[in-house]
Amino acid sequence: MSDGAFAYRSPVKHSVTIAGHETAITLEPIFWDALRGAALARSLPLNALVAQIDVERIATANPPNLASAIRQWLMMAGKGG
Repeated sequence: MSDGAFAYRSPVKHSVTIAGHETAITLEPIFWDALRGAALARSLPLNALVAQIDVERIATANPPNLASAIRQWLMMAGKGG
């Protein structure tokens, strides 16, 4: 959108805990907001949803990095996937 209704924002790094280990994930704020909304909709803590996405990610033949997997998961979740 060129009318200024949408502001592009730089990625933000947050720490999450997966299986007892802290890891840093860098995502744009729009993806953090969507991820928090998805966790809330599923009545899950954010860390638990990220852990589920991580399990799915590492089960693939050629897993992407975790931030990419989260973005892809959010796109598919928005399509009913």
